[in-house]
Amino acid sequence: MIVNNDKPLRPAQFTEEKILTSILDKTFSPGSNLPSERVLAEKLGVTRPTVRETLQGLAKEGWIEIRHGKPTRVNDYWEKGGLGMLGTMAKYAGFLPEGFITNLLEFRLNLLPSCAQAAAGNAPDIFIEHLGRAKELRDDSNAFALYDWELQELMVKHCRNIIYPLVLNDFSEVYKRLASLYFSLEIARKSSCRYYEAFLAAVQDSGKGVENIVRGVFEESIRIWNQVQT
Repeated sequence: MIVNNDKPLRPAQFTEEKILTSILDKTFSPGSNLPSERVLAEKLGVTRPTVRETLQGLAKEGWIEIRHGKPTRVNDYWEKGGLGMLGTMAKYAGFLPEGFITNLLEFRLNLLPSCAQAAAGNAPDIFIEHLGRAKELRDDSNAFALYDWELQELMVKHCRNIIYPLVLNDFSEVYKRLASLYFSLEIARKSSCRYYEAFLAAVQDSGKGVENIVRGVFEESIRIWNQVQT
């Protein structure tokens, strides 16, 4: 089991980290059984109620399957898991599979361009205000990551589809962590600066072409990321 703690964890956090890292590093591979609650509690030095609560939380996200009267089984979580596991996965970025970030960017490409078009038409003044602040951005990866996330939140908030915000919210933690990595690239920051300018101009021109602008920069972000990784 791999554990990397910067500070002491509460029993429930400690238990989750121990179990999850053991799943992610294949100590307990998909299809295998976890030890019983009693054995886990003894090995981890925590109470059985703590283990039980942790397992129930992991089962809700899709990491494991609790089978009454039978051992708890590790799922193939990439097939059985839900979007809720993304926030948990963000805390264990060292275990992300190859191509994960590209897949995440491709999902965004399929989700947000049409959403942005609708949102810009519904709330142009809000987008003009936000995009007008882009020129004030510090040349800093965290500043870009936060600003870009806020722009995507505006897209889903104002597209008038109540499902979109629910989907995007599940990406919050993983996106914020990985966006800082992406925006550490100077080429990525320059690409986004051009994007914000074009987006602003499009909104000011009655929203013409917003969808194509958003789609274009999202496609470019995938190319930038893949070029850096090769």
